[in-house]
Amino acid sequence: MSPRPISVLIVDDSAVMRNLIGKIVTGSEGLVVAGKALNGAFALQKMASLKPDVVVLDLEMPDMNGIDFLKERKRRGIEVPVVILSSRAERGAQITMEAIALGAADFIMKPTGTGSEEIYGIAENLAHLLRGYGRIYQESRADDAGAPGATREGAPSVEEASNLSGSTPSGPMVEVFEATLRRLQAEANRSRARTTPATAADWGAEFPYPRRAERQGDGAVEIVAIGISTGGPNALREVLSRIDPQIGVPIVVVQHMPPGFTAEFARSLSKICPLEVKEAEEGDLLLPGRVLIAPGANHLRVERRRLAAVASLGEEAPVNGHRPSVGVLFESVAKEFLSGSLAVIMTGMGRDGAREIGAVQRGGGLTIAQDEASCVVFGMPKVAIESGAIQYVVPLVDMAPAINWLVAHTR
Repeated sequence: MSPRPISVLIVDDSAVMRNLIGKIVTGSEGLVVAGKALNGAFALQKMASLKPDVVVLDLEMPDMNGIDFLKERKRRGIEVPVVILSSRAERGAQITMEAIALGAADFIMKPTGTGSEEIYGIAENLAHLLRGYGRIYQESRADDAGAPGATREGAPSVEEASNLSGSTPSGPMVEVFEATLRRLQAEANRSRARTTPATAADWGAEFPYPRRAERQGDGAVEIVAIGISTGGPNALREVLSRIDPQIGVPIVVVQHMPPGFTAEFARSLSKICPLEVKEAEEGDLLLPGRVLIAPGANHLRVERRRLAAVASLGEEAPVNGHRPSVGVLFESVAKEFLSGSLAVIMTGMGRDGAREIGAVQRGGGLTIAQDEASCVVFGMPKVAIESGAIQYVVPLVDMAPAINWLVAHTR
């Protein structure tokens, strides 16, 4: 049985943007346009009949803007994931983070021009986000219906979607999709079986996940480094909101994010995290219980100086296609902290940090990767796992307690 494509509702008051996003969706494998709306009010009216798997939402619209749509979505208990189309202005960063706090799944930048390279990059990233969040929503709906392969009445088949988009899904895509649904089903069942989220204390003296690679050292964890990309904003909210307030070590983070957004992102995280969270600045002290987020236009490194360990920023060329780069951060952590390092690689497209996390493992540190079932895009963790550098593979729901446990049990 062919899997149902992911249906997308596009909400934007600009006809040009609705047309552009529509072309991106119909030109992407496994996606189909469910419908379009020019503001949040029309979108809410259409939700029941169109039954989308994911919504692409502009924030600045007349009558009902994106923020008001998200508030009403929350009030009505609508669980369809929402991906935000954001502008690059400072105000855009503020309302984008407000949207994330209101339950939006992720965001992507609107194109600023007509350049083919920029539009291609946005199209690729948007398609990954829509497929990732859409398939997770489809799986949750199928599980609620009592059958892993259940689909909603009136949903188009893959063949029908192919006629709409002008493309036919390949056999390998169908097989991958079905395998992904099975993995997501298993993860959903495991998560649903818990009455409350796990904590490090629940695990006692035994770490519940098998070790896949031996640790080369035995030092106490002195720093936690997290690298994350596509699907990261809400994943980081999940992890940092549940970090032990007494963790006692600094945490440094690279989240691939445009310039101008990371300061606002750090402020939004500080509202839900028991630790201090701030955008890193040159010379910031790496203090126990402080979380530093790499600025959107700078690499983040750590340096151990005579009196203290500090953050160091750089504007060198992108590494692994990114600035900030997860790889740059992991290499510096491995160099400066050796066996005192704990590196975590999470959801994200590509391979940034997947090679460099090996330096942490070879230096005697600890390494964790997010599992496939809970990743929006299983790119960076997949490559790291395949390299043999990962000691533990952990689902998102257990990532915070895993970090808390490993820090506490190496002291």
